[in-house]
Amino acid sequence: FRRADKQDLKDVITGVKHSSLSWLKDNSGIFYCKYPEHKVIPDTWTKVSLLQCLFGISSILQTATEGTSVEKHKYHSLYFHKMGTDCKDDVLVYDRRDNEDYMIGGTVTEDGKYLIIDVSRGCDPYNMLYYYDLSTLQGTIGKITPSPLYEELDAKYEYVDHDDESMLIQSNKDAPMFNLIRVSFSDRSIREVVSENLRHKLSWATVVAKDRLLICYIEDVKDALYVHDLKTGARLYQIPLKIGSLSGFFGKKTLNEIFFGFESFTVPTIIYRVDFSSKDKNSVPAVEELRRVRIKGMDESQFAVEQVFFRSKDKTRVPMYLISLKDTPRNGNNFTILNGYGGFNIADMPYFSISRLLIVKHFKGIIACANLRGGSEYGENWHMSGMKEKKQNVFNDFISAAEYLINNKYTCSGKLAIHGGSNGGLLVAACSQQRPDLYGAVLNRVGVMDMLRFHKFTVGGAWVPEYGDPDEPEDFVYIYKYSPLHNIKFPSGGQWPSTLMMTADHDDRVVPSHTLKYAATLMEKAKQHPLQTNPLLVRVEVKAGHGAGKPTTKVIAEIVDMYSFLQRVLDLEWTD
Repeated sequence: FRRADKQDLKDVITGVKHSSLSWLKDNSGIFYCKYPEHKVIPDTWTKVSLLQCLFGISSILQTATEGTSVEKHKYHSLYFHKMGTDCKDDVLVYDRRDNEDYMIGGTVTEDGKYLIIDVSRGCDPYNMLYYYDLSTLQGTIGKITPSPLYEELDAKYEYVDHDDESMLIQSNKDAPMFNLIRVSFSDRSIREVVSENLRHKLSWATVVAKDRLLICYIEDVKDALYVHDLKTGARLYQIPLKIGSLSGFFGKKTLNEIFFGFESFTVPTIIYRVDFSSKDKNSVPAVEELRRVRIKGMDESQFAVEQVFFRSKDKTRVPMYLISLKDTPRNGNNFTILNGYGGFNIADMPYFSISRLLIVKHFKGIIACANLRGGSEYGENWHMSGMKEKKQNVFNDFISAAEYLINNKYTCSGKLAIHGGSNGGLLVAACSQQRPDLYGAVLNRVGVMDMLRFHKFTVGGAWVPEYGDPDEPEDFVYIYKYSPLHNIKFPSGGQWPSTLMMTADHDDRVVPSHTLKYAATLMEKAKQHPLQTNPLLVRVEVKAGHGAGKPTTKVIAEIVDMYSFLQRVLDLEWTD
């Protein structure tokens, strides 16, 4: 921790996981979440031995002197740390021992009055919501009993604001695209403030400048920002934005200005400021550009961004962005990378990536980003139509995206690579075995491959609400049908696409065994298939995890390996 005057503090908090940090109003302490202590594997010998048996690459991992625990994470809990004290003295504030898969979140309201606690089951998008009046504390903070606002896991409930009589809540209870409601403290009566928009999902809301309600909607996979009246909910005006997404936000109820970052496929981050000082609520304020990231040698005008819509197998309309050079012809032979995720209620929004633009510019390629079901681009119904027993819809969407690109002469199967990470790794693995003829290459990053055992390691149990429980007979049936590890079947008259599988030796989210077992099985079956000459490679990153927070040098090395692989297997030519 560091103070505003740049003085470093001695406070160190360990074990923080799946948590935000929320400060008391006087900055005397913070609330955070963690799991109970886990067992630690003392070294990597067992893992190195496995790798040596599978691939003969144990020497690569000899520098990893410490292993990581694969023990299942249980009983996520809320703690309080008083600044200036040892973290060993931190206090357990709230936990739920009635379900080991519950996950806790704690946030102090802007005015410091309430501690808002949400409880969810793993990655389930539904939650319970509680509040605790911090002004009633007498001296030290201990374990608390918060007041319930919602105690059923039947919808998503997010705190937005409060007054003396009620709380403003964002919810999708009977409103899959979300609305804003006021819930009375006294009798829990509900009044709708902003009704559900049936076409566009309400992504988030906050209160700024005392009485202005700022709302962000996702409108066909781009962010749109509107200002409403806090009391009536009436829309006042829209803050103009180009096609893209907000990449950061700062604003308070007590301040008359907001700051936010904006980015898009060809636009690096721009920091904007909006001043709400005008007494006329209906007066649209100017959007002031404060700072813009500029990249030497990059000319945004070279590139074209196009959004198309295609029909999936069941005729569902699915959006997809295409990024290319402006003069790219539709000749059916362009190198193309198709990206996808499709899960966990996550919207795959436009974002800037210099490496992708370099590929577009120098390989004369196309980057395609398909917004598949399972995400949150179109609300909870869109999410639910791509989870559990409907997971095949996600694969069908992705396969249909590839067919669209080929049928409309953007590319051909021999020049089409597919790419996905984590849940997206599951996606490209399932699609490459369901339709191996469609793709020339597969990039699979830290993918979930063993769908019959995913829930037995680290945080995998939290994914059961999304995938289903393979220990339950009715769930097992549909999970087994697509589990990548258990459905490898080489095409009788062709080859498995050239495939690069990537994992990391310290990935404690999607543990390395997913990729290693899948790779071992794939390579063993390849020996029995004489037509197979396409390479099947494994890349194991050392001293790294699932991806977030990786040093820049490792990020660059991974990107270089990925695109070098594609250059070799798809016979691409780099042009200046």
